[in-house]
Amino acid sequence: MSLSTEEQARYLRQTMLAEIGNAGQEKLKNSSILCIGTGGLGSPAILYLAAAGVGKIGLIDPDVVDLSNLHRQILHDTRLIGQPKLESAKARLREINPHVEVVLHGGRFDADNCLELLEPYDALLDGSDNFPTRFAANDAAFFLKKPLIHGAIFQFEGQFTVFAPHLGGPCYRCLLPGPPPDGAVPT
Repeated sequence: MSLSTEEQARYLRQTMLAEIGNAGQEKLKNSSILCIGTGGLGSPAILYLAAAGVGKIGLIDPDVVDLSNLHRQILHDTRLIGQPKLESAKARLREINPHVEVVLHGGRFDADNCLELLEPYDALLDGSDNFPTRFAANDAAFFLKKPLIHGAIFQFEGQFTVFAPHLGGPCYRCLLPGPPPDGAVPT
């Protein structure tokens, strides 16, 4: 799918870069990613994915917008306190880039639905905050041979990595074979 005249103007600063160009921007437009979590980890990543022109962004998050989270969950705002984060996220992404398709998936990403949810997407962004979801994300990406972009944060420290075992690299379970014992990891 080629870029419209409006998209050419929107992405001009990106397509001017030799490493991206029109061909790279069209690849972004024709790509898709499923994002687990629209909170502190997912918010900035999702905003940048939409602004960059990723064509289809799937979102899954069971929570509602809460005032105490707005200082770090920059995808959401005060007007939508108490509303589902998915609805808040979709409204904000429409404002950022109306050319992006936003697909909402209610509920949680877990071992029972992970393969079905991830299958239609090219990649998976894990912004979750719990080990069962992280392991489900790893397993789905591993078995479907899709890259897993993983992020984690604790107070002032953050971690970010990309797992792509289908390309010869390790997976999340290579780093952490199983969940740590209860109480071993601070919340």
